[in-house]
Amino acid sequence: PELAPDQVMASTIRATVDEIKRFAAKVHAKTIKPDHAARFTDLLVIGIGGSALGPQLVADCLTTRRDRLRVHFLDNTDPDGFDRCFSQLGMRVKSTLTVVISKSGGTKETRNGMLEAQAAYERRNLDFAPHAVAVTGEGSELDQRAKSNRWIRTFPMWDWVGGRTSVMSAVG
Repeated sequence: PELAPDQVMASTIRATVDEIKRFAAKVHAKTIKPDHAARFTDLLVIGIGGSALGPQLVADCLTTRRDRLRVHFLDNTDPDGFDRCFSQLGMRVKSTLTVVISKSGGTKETRNGMLEAQAAYERRNLDFAPHAVAVTGEGSELDQRAKSNRWIRTFPMWDWVGGRTSVMSAVG
């Protein structure tokens, strides 16, 4: 926020960080939880490029066995990779929180991963929306989809955030 072009944007960035911290605290406190499980046990991050690589770096560097959520990634369109991920999750899909990340909201690879995730939930007779969060540009295709389908939450991603540095935004 200290590098923001003006005070309004700096305040918006701070508010977003605070909202993400509150959201995460509610997930850990089980205030936000899936319909068919006592709590979220896993986190599935869907993105491509900086929207996946930054979070993967953070997860690889900071993950421990004591973490409350196990982290998984769909970061390309490899059908075998999708199958491996959902095989690892198995029945824990019902307790998996999915974060879909696309600045433009129209990235096809991310959309494909999201559709595969949605299908994995549906195969278990689960509604995707109570498990889904979006990080995207306001008004984007993904933002509209998330809001119209009543996903748990959306967080903003601004046009001026570069892919390589997006880990320093709501993406991270």
